[in-house]
Amino acid sequence: MRLLQVTIPTGKRQAIERALDDEGVDYVLTDETSGREYTAVAYVPVPTNAVEPVLERLRDAGLDDQAYTVVVEANTVISKRFEELQDRYAEEKDEERIARQELTSKAEDLAPSTSNYVILTVVSAVIATAGLLLDSPAVIVGSMVIAPLIGPAMAASVGTVVNDRELFRRGVVLQFAGILLAIVSAAAFAWIARTANLVSPGLVITEVPSIRERLLPDFLSLAVAIGAGIAGVISLSAGVSTALVGVMIAVALIPPAATVGIGIAWGDPWVSLPAAVLTLVNVLSINFVALAVLWYRGYRPSEWFHQDDARRTTIRRIAVLVAAVAVLSVFLGGITYDSYQRATTEDAIRADIDAALAERPAVTALDVEIERTDSAIFREPQRVVVTVGLPPGESEPSLVSTLDDRFEETTGRNIDTEVRYVAVESA
Repeated sequence: MRLLQVTIPTGKRQAIERALDDEGVDYVLTDETSGREYTAVAYVPVPTNAVEPVLERLRDAGLDDQAYTVVVEANTVISKRFEELQDRYAEEKDEERIARQELTSKAEDLAPSTSNYVILTVVSAVIATAGLLLDSPAVIVGSMVIAPLIGPAMAASVGTVVNDRELFRRGVVLQFAGILLAIVSAAAFAWIARTANLVSPGLVITEVPSIRERLLPDFLSLAVAIGAGIAGVISLSAGVSTALVGVMIAVALIPPAATVGIGIAWGDPWVSLPAAVLTLVNVLSINFVALAVLWYRGYRPSEWFHQDDARRTTIRRIAVLVAAVAVLSVFLGGITYDSYQRATTEDAIRADIDAALAERPAVTALDVEIERTDSAIFREPQRVVVTVGLPPGESEPSLVSTLDDRFEETTGRNIDTEVRYVAVESA
């Protein structure tokens, strides 16, 4: 629930009182003696979702934009009439939906000052880079807690639906500046870690699990970004804490951006490119769902003559975001298909090995290693190394040609096949 504090302009007192009475709300008026412009101050307790319609009713009664209006959170209101009002608005509107004015204020508060934003983004990116190089999920999660990325994303979407161009521009600039700053910070720190031997000189970054998973983004990664965007805008429009949701949005942005920086420091474009696509897809998806949900929940500019402009702008920006996400999703679809094909091929190769060894009961499969072509995505099987065990004194069966023929038939390509024999004795 909220408490409205409204200054009533001189000559509008009776109209404002009549509007409040017609709305069926409790209120208290106190005389205002500080100047001639205002005659009284009204204190009006209302349910959270009643703030916007009550302010609209007061605006129609003569409350202009120059009047001071303060909306504060009220913990408890004891009044039978207030309970009736609460029940009425519970039936009409979403109980937890905050007013447009409060939404805009919260979005502005979420966008931090430039200095704090820069410092927190750099620190978050450096910690995330260290966590990725150490393959430490705990450190990576810790970096997300301090990442200030939820504010700009929400500010851009709110600025669009309420036709606040300054808020929109600030949100967009902070988002892309923050991502670029995170990449540069991660690249600088990773370069220092590499040249100063803070990590193993022989470290192969593509073999680090935490980095590797950012190089193969699929449609599940898109689901994470969409879910984070929905959660962020719902928490914002409901007036609840966005701190935990901010961590979820950082999950979708900071580790991929840090991975781009690591790829730059190692001079490996096959690391930077997939991570950059994942970062961009996540940024666009978060903005798209935030914008769509806010429009769906009915947020519009207060002035009717701005509503058509806001609707056209919102539809145009949603269309651009959808088109961009769709284009980049082709890459995600390719990764998803490649992952499926890779798993299917590996299962088929292992099935061929089992079938070939089933004809030789004395031979036991010990290990299967499938080497693929040297690329970040669409890696085809290139070499298969099969290690088998034989009892001591047993002659070595000829398996290479048999397996090679099976692999070629299964995969449709020529694969180098190697069989290693190991003497195995059981007691």
